[in-house]
Amino acid sequence: MDQRPIAVLAGTPVDTQMGATILAAADLRPMAFPLSEGPRQQTAFQISSPEEKAGRVRAVLREAMAQGCRQALVYCNSLSSAVDFPPLAEELGLRVVTPLDVYRILAPRYRRLGLMAANAQGLAGIERSLLSANPALDLLSLGILPAVLSIEAGEAPDALVERHHLAEAANWFRRCGMEALILGCTHFPYFKEALARRTDLPLIDPAEEMLRLLSAPF
Repeated sequence: MDQRPIAVLAGTPVDTQMGATILAAADLRPMAFPLSEGPRQQTAFQISSPEEKAGRVRAVLREAMAQGCRQALVYCNSLSSAVDFPPLAEELGLRVVTPLDVYRILAPRYRRLGLMAANAQGLAGIERSLLSANPALDLLSLGILPAVLSIEAGEAPDALVERHHLAEAANWFRRCGMEALILGCTHFPYFKEALARRTDLPLIDPAEEMLRLLSAPF
C-alpha cells in the first residue's frame, strides 16, 4: 500500500481532525490542513469570490504536495460544494476525493432521499451532485449550522440531538416517504449513533466510500 501522506482538507480544525482520525484508523497517513478557525469563518470563506477560494485552496494543496502528498481528502461537504475541486486536481496532478464523489455513486440506488447539511452551500452542492447522477430523485433538505456549532463546542451527542430536535427532523423525513437521510456534513457522524437510536430511518455517512476511493490504485 502507498504510504505517502494524504492531505486532509476541511473547514475547521475539528472536522479536519475527524477526517484525519478516519484515515488513521484505516492505516493511512493523514496530514491535516484546516482552512478556517471555526464554522462561521468557514462560511465566510465559502461565500467569498471563486478566485479567492481557488487561490487559497491551490496554495494549501501545493503546500501538501511539497510535503509528499499525492492524494487529498476533502472532509467537508460545504467546502466541496463551494470550491470547484476537479480543475484544481487536474492542474496539480493530485487525486482529490470529496463527499460529492460518493453522492454521485449513491444517487442511482434511491428514489427519495432526505438531506441534512450545515448550510445552504453544502445543500446546493450535494443536490447538484445527486441530481446530476439521478435526475428523477426526490429530495427534501435541511440546513442546520447550530448543530455544527454545538459539535465544535464539544456538546455530548445525546444532548445535542435532543436540543436541536434532530430525531424529530429525521422522523419528519421518514413520514414524508424518504428512504434514507444523508448526513451531509462531515461533522454529523459525531451524533450518528445517538440519532440512530431515536429513528428507524437509515442514515448515510459517506466516509466508508471515500476511503475505498482513496485506496484504489492511482
